[in-house]
Amino acid sequence: MINKLRRKLIISSMISLLIVLSVIIGTIAYLNYQKIIDDADQILEVLMANDGRFPLFNEAENSEKLMKKPPKELPGMSPELPYESRYFSVMLDEEGNVIFSDTGQIAAVDGETAISYAQAIFVDKQEGSGFYEGYRYLLMADDSGYRIIFLDCYRSLNSFKTLLLTSLAVSLLGFGAVLVLMIFLSGRIVKPFLENYEKQKRFITDAGHELKTPLTIIDTDIEVMKMDGIQNEWLEDIQQQTKRMAELTNNLILLAKLEETTEKLTMIEFPLSDVVEETFMSFQALAKAQDKKLNANIEKMVSYVGDENAIRRLVMILLDNAIKYSDEHGTIDLSLETQKNSIKLQVFNTTSKINRQDLNYLFDRFYRADRSRNSQTGGYGLGLSIALAIVNAHKAKIYATSDDERSLKITVLFNA
Repeated sequence: MINKLRRKLIISSMISLLIVLSVIIGTIAYLNYQKIIDDADQILEVLMANDGRFPLFNEAENSEKLMKKPPKELPGMSPELPYESRYFSVMLDEEGNVIFSDTGQIAAVDGETAISYAQAIFVDKQEGSGFYEGYRYLLMADDSGYRIIFLDCYRSLNSFKTLLLTSLAVSLLGFGAVLVLMIFLSGRIVKPFLENYEKQKRFITDAGHELKTPLTIIDTDIEVMKMDGIQNEWLEDIQQQTKRMAELTNNLILLAKLEETTEKLTMIEFPLSDVVEETFMSFQALAKAQDKKLNANIEKMVSYVGDENAIRRLVMILLDNAIKYSDEHGTIDLSLETQKNSIKLQVFNTTSKINRQDLNYLFDRFYRADRSRNSQTGGYGLGLSIALAIVNAHKAKIYATSDDERSLKITVLFNA
């Protein structure tokens, strides 16, 4: 159990770290990508406002004439920008025919390529801006037709990709380092709890064994007194309670052994169908005595690799629990069937009332959904805890459901 908690601690921590890293990297990537787009769009707007060319910053006289957008609205634009930027433009008429193209400010694109890019965008009618083949473009319509300006963003996009890949690689290394640290440190964190848990289990086992001796002596003494002719209701009550205490002690010892990692079960292949059917037959007399219907639907020739005695006890616990807690004249259904990759064992019983909130606690030790029936059933709330321990030892799954809060269905799924 402690090892499961340790694994859950590691998994939850790593999932939290993964979410945090994803948010950080995603935010940084989004902001960088948005910065590339904003900067490119800002340059394209300047080019579009000045008929596909940059304004002449060094000519004060012509600057006012050519600059239709004042420099103060273009923060960060330096006089070197026209010489650093690579761009080209194409003018198309209403039918998409080329009016002119300008590739004088770029060496990687010739006129034919520029026209093919422009016509591809024009065919798609992609008004506004976007990316095409690593170029950021801006398309605007005027009286003459459609002007499309392309800005080379290869360098910015490559820098963005390099930053993103570097961030992912560093995050992956950091994630691995944290995982190693968590595996190492979690062992130290849970060590005190593991020691206390092991001491608790040893105490239960040792105390159980120590209690068995005086209980056996008490029961033997009562039998001797009965043989001597001493019989009364007090002796009967003492003997009955002694047997209940012995049963409780044996269940606690069994539960502690099943939960010990050192306790190995004997895993062999055995006919599961036969075990389930034999156990079912042994409960028929009990069900009939309580005027309850016990039905079975057991698939034949189903085999399973596990501990036969433990599985037999599991079926006994589920049937005993179903008969004990079913309502008067109730119905109990037992089924066994194979599925794609699993074997399903299911026990259903009707009941007077069960809350869905109780389903999450049915497998807890000493838990009773109907506490008013403790004296009637004679149980201690350990049966389903033992069932859970047996299922966990076989790496299977067990869960309880209720469709109408007037019935209980316990399902066990074994790996086929």
